Amino acid sequence: MTRDTTPRARRKEHRATPPRRQRDGLVAALDVGSTKIACLIAKEEEDGHLRVLGIGHHRSRGMRAGQVANMDDLELAVRAAVDAAEQMAGERIGQVVINVSGGQPHSTRVDVEMSIAGHEVRGSDVRRIQAFGREQHTALDRELVHCLPISYAIDGADGVLDPRGMFGQTLGVSIHLVSAAVGPLRNLATVIERCHLDIEDRVVSPYASGLACLSEDEKAMGVTVIDMGGGITSIAVFNEGHVIHTATLPIGGQHVTNDIMQGLTTPLAAAERLKTVHGSCLSSPSDNRELLRVPQVGDDEEANVHEVPRSMLIQIIRPRLEETFELARAHLDASGLRKIGGRQVILTGGASQLQGIRDLAEIILDRPIRQGRPQRIRGLADSVSGPAFSTCAGLLRYALRHQVETPESDTTAEDLAGAGPLGRFARWWKENF
Repeated sequence: MTRDTTPRARRKEHRATPPRRQRDGLVAALDVGSTKIACLIAKEEEDGHLRVLGIGHHRSRGMRAGQVANMDDLELAVRAAVDAAEQMAGERIGQVVINVSGGQPHSTRVDVEMSIAGHEVRGSDVRRIQAFGREQHTALDRELVHCLPISYAIDGADGVLDPRGMFGQTLGVSIHLVSAAVGPLRNLATVIERCHLDIEDRVVSPYASGLACLSEDEKAMGVTVIDMGGGITSIAVFNEGHVIHTATLPIGGQHVTNDIMQGLTTPLAAAERLKTVHGSCLSSPSDNRELLRVPQVGDDEEANVHEVPRSMLIQIIRPRLEETFELARAHLDASGLRKIGGRQVILTGGASQLQGIRDLAEIILDRPIRQGRPQRIRGLADSVSGPAFSTCAGLLRYALRHQVETPESDTTAEDLAGAGPLGRFARWWKENF
């Protein structure tokens, strides 16, 4: 048997080494969804902005409701999307930032406080208190995805954005923890590893979509993002510039397609086409007169085609979308975040492009609705600039911001010198005495 010596195979042989940053400022985002796999490769330019170099997307196989259903099928789909992006970019990638939509992501807010004995707050103190916050996550069956500081406090005075350089007796922080079930996360990680890629970071899907679609003013004032995917609908609430809550609902665009397939007894592909081309949430006087050609399951599509009024299609689509928005409203009410989430709701995701969906959402959610699409990224083609690619674009923005805000940025020369055992002991002695 011949040995695979491709660059991707050679990367696999060196998996024992820890993941490293992409060379030359490259970042790669991989959106693994229930209906499509999307990969974007970008590079940070001298002015700090991103330029997309490679784009790849492929129909998703092996995913259901945000979770891995068939590893082999999903691996092939991921490979196809990544290879297309690599060929367009002319670069090979070794690490990707991926989205997390399965595993029922759950949000928790914790408050942590520690003594700093009156000395100046250093970067090491900030990292230490964040580590204390991570320790509040104790569920063995769930894995921590995010540990996001919301605000700091010095001697009980909260509202501090960056405590480094300040003095006080105690340092406190309010942290947003997001966790997900261990099994689905490990299944997805296994598929990514089988594609000879390392996971550089993970981001829950609605958080990534918000980073792509929202302006800084919207995040500061308070806004709710509803990301309508194929298998699930996810929610993120932003306030004062931070994401403070995320949730998922087990309903998405595929449920609408399945309803059409069963209601009109038509193949899945035909149901998807009817939804995309002729579907709507709102009726009009002409719907009863407009006839649609609907092929029947198991019959020759050309020989046995039924004609149904468009009004019948709308009657099938609308109840499922009403259910989706009612579930979103009920969740926001139950969590007490309806007011904190601001007066505006941003709809994004592939399923949010259905005709009339904004009007229906405004009726049920009683909020102004804006359709969210990725804010302009250099080199991002118009074909992938729609709401369906919000999550993938947001992963790129997260990766860029993470590189800028990496803990290495506040590592001092003293910290670098303390990399060894003696240095760590000296740093501990100075911090505590």
